[in-house]
Amino acid sequence: MKRLLVLLGLCTFSAAQAGPFKLILHSSEQKIQKGELSTHEFQKSWALPQDGIERSKEYGKVSTWLTPTLDRIEAEVNARKPLPATFRNVNGQWVATDQNGWIFDRDGTKANILGAIAAGKDAAPVAYTRVEPERSVKLLAERGVLWHVATGKSSFAGSPEFRVKNILVGANKLDNFFIAPGHVFDFNEEIGQIDASTGFVKGFIIAGGTLEKEDGGGICQVSTTIFRGLYRAGLPIVERHDHSHRVKYYDPVGFEATVYAPAKNLRMENDTGKYLFVQASWNTQAQTLRFDVFGANTGREVSISDPVITDFKAPADPSYTPDKRVRLGQRRLLDTPMQGMKSVITRTIKVNGNVINQDDLVSNYAPWGAVYGVNPNDRRLK
Repeated sequence: MKRLLVLLGLCTFSAAQAGPFKLILHSSEQKIQKGELSTHEFQKSWALPQDGIERSKEYGKVSTWLTPTLDRIEAEVNARKPLPATFRNVNGQWVATDQNGWIFDRDGTKANILGAIAAGKDAAPVAYTRVEPERSVKLLAERGVLWHVATGKSSFAGSPEFRVKNILVGANKLDNFFIAPGHVFDFNEEIGQIDASTGFVKGFIIAGGTLEKEDGGGICQVSTTIFRGLYRAGLPIVERHDHSHRVKYYDPVGFEATVYAPAKNLRMENDTGKYLFVQASWNTQAQTLRFDVFGANTGREVSISDPVITDFKAPADPSYTPDKRVRLGQRRLLDTPMQGMKSVITRTIKVNGNVINQDDLVSNYAPWGAVYGVNPNDRRLK
């Protein structure tokens, strides 16, 4: 009797040591950090009911006692979907990550379970298919996109609802796209058609010396912000236009780019020799917009001066534009007067401490008068 108790004790201890039978999913993911591509191995495991394992061993096939657990594991595995590669700022360092999707292979997993049982093992690998995202970290690395290159930022604080809508629609269209080496980024081409069918709404634009409503009013906030990012990256300007008058949304004075398809466009050449990757982000509460540019480490040091402003001229006379919200005889201030002026911003590009290029960003602004909205039947419109 004493010997039997000892043996039972040994058996109990051995079973506790062995632990439950487990299914283990082995996987790996890559990331880019500090200009290096690295691989991270990881695993996920699930315990299978011991009764189901014993019955599977006894009958030489996977017992139905394991079905509920396998159903749950399959749902968890299949819930993992592929996520495209993006950069995030983590504690001051830019890190690119993605996520592979998984598709559970039930028949393969069952075969692995039976194979492990037959071999006296207490674990089996999950069989599954890995689905890589279309834009993977590996793709970024292959294209030389390893570093944060530059940032363009702007504030649209105080913008009316229509303007905010158009800014977010436009920025979303320029989120997560590549600029090939030697390719000229074409803002109007990338944005595409600007009308209600593509998500834009009507808003005020500068036209005929006053303001008029047209689809996409406010899109210049987007062109200005991405221009700042590409300009800070040291890219050559192929085409860039200033507004006809100073607009406070785009201060510092002159650090902006207006667009109006097809007459005015923003075009800049990727001369870095590698792909550039652009991400957009915005904060609707703070009303800020930014574009981050990623690519190769070109060794460029880009400095941009404060604007030098000269040739001041007095504001122009006020103008009037139709506004159905205004009662006849009343007026509503839509835009404040601005002095005419000239702005010059100097960009200096250095490599290894040597100046390789210096250029001036010149903007000439005509005087601008206050703009008032008045009733469409107001005589001041005639």
